[in-house]
Amino acid sequence: MRIFVLGVGGTGSLLAQLLARQGHTVWCGDRDPERARKFLGKKSEIKVVETNARNLWSIVRAARGCNLIVNASPAVFNEIILRAALRLRTHYLDLNSHLTRSLFKPEQLRFNKRFVAKNRAALICTGAAPGLTNLLAKRGSELLDSVESIQLRLFESTESKDPVSTWSPEGAYDEAISRPRIYRNGRFVLAKRFADREKFRFPPPIGETTVYLAAQDEVCMVPYVIPIRDMDAKIGGNDFDRLYRWFRQGRLNRSQGIVRKRFPKTLTPRNVAALIRRGILYNARFAAAVLLRGMKDDQPLLVRWDASFPSLFQIRQRGLISTPISYATAHIAAVFIKHFPRDEAGVLEPEMLPAETRRAILAEVRSRDFRIKLKITKLKKIEEEF
Repeated sequence: MRIFVLGVGGTGSLLAQLLARQGHTVWCGDRDPERARKFLGKKSEIKVVETNARNLWSIVRAARGCNLIVNASPAVFNEIILRAALRLRTHYLDLNSHLTRSLFKPEQLRFNKRFVAKNRAALICTGAAPGLTNLLAKRGSELLDSVESIQLRLFESTESKDPVSTWSPEGAYDEAISRPRIYRNGRFVLAKRFADREKFRFPPPIGETTVYLAAQDEVCMVPYVIPIRDMDAKIGGNDFDRLYRWFRQGRLNRSQGIVRKRFPKTLTPRNVAALIRRGILYNARFAAAVLLRGMKDDQPLLVRWDASFPSLFQIRQRGLISTPISYATAHIAAVFIKHFPRDEAGVLEPEMLPAETRRAILAEVRSRDFRIKLKITKLKKIEEEF
C-alpha cells in the first residue's frame, strides 16, 4: 500500500518506520518537518512534507496518491483528517478519539455513511489502549454466554526527576482535564475526576497500585457493541499520581490551558537518550488489564486479560529509543494496518472487525514481545432468596 502518516512524533515516527519495513511505500506529513526528521533519524529515507493538520487542503495536497491515511496527530484534528480522506477517496486509520461532538460516542462514527458511500473503510482507535484493549474485551465476551461488567485498568509510570511526556502532551492534557465517562446500569454517566480510588494488583514486577477513574475512549465504544450493564476505566502509576497531585493543588483547570512545564513536548529519541545518560530519566512502564464478569453455562466467571509491554530499559537493551506507550501503540497500530479490512466500508471500531481479522491481529500481537495472559476464575453463585 501507499501510506501517508500524518503526525511524526514519538508514535508516528516509529509507526512510519515499521510500515516501511513491512514493504509499504510510506511518506509523512508534519507541521515541523525539521523536528520530524529528528524523530525519524538521520539515516531514514522516509520523505516528510510540511502539512498543517488544521487545514483540509494542506492534508489533501500532501496525501494525494495514497491508499491509506494514518492519523497519528492529536485527536482534536480527527474530523478534518477524516474529511481529507473522503476527499481523496482513501482508507483511514487513527489512534484515539476526542469525544467533542458527543460526550459518549466517538466523533468518527458520524462519518460512517460517507465512508460507506465512498466504499472505503475508516478504522479508528487502533493503538494499545484504546485498540488492543477493545479486542481483548470482545474476545473475552466470546468466552461467556453473557457479560455483566467490564473493567479496564491501566498502569503508566515514568521514573524521572522532571515531568516527561511519554506520548502526546496534548493527549495527556486532554485526559487529565476531562471528566471520566462510566457506564452504569445500562446508561452513560460523567463521573468526578480522580474519583473511586481503589487498590489494584497488576502482574509482577508492578504489583499493587492505586488507580483512579479516568477518561478512556473504550468506555464510550465497547457498550455499543457488547451488551453489558457496567463499564469503567481506571489508571494508576507515577504519571497519574502526579496528575492527581496537580489536580488537588488546583493546577489542572481547562481555563489555564496546557502548561508546557507540566506537559512538555514529546521527547525526540536523542532527547530520551540524553535524559537517561544524565540520570534524569530512569525507566518507564506501561501495562493494561481487561476484566469481564459474566456467566457461562450458569456458572459466574471472571475473565481477566493482562497485557504487559517492554519497559524503557528493555527497549533500550534492544538498541531502540522509544517510550513504552509509543512503542506499544506504534507496533499494535502496524499490526492493525497489516490486517486492514480493505474489503469493508464505513467507520469501524476494533471490536467491530470480523472475528477472523480480530483473532489474526491478536495472534500476531502475542507473537511479538508483548505478554498477553488469560486467566478465567470461577466465582461464587449468588443464592436467590425465596
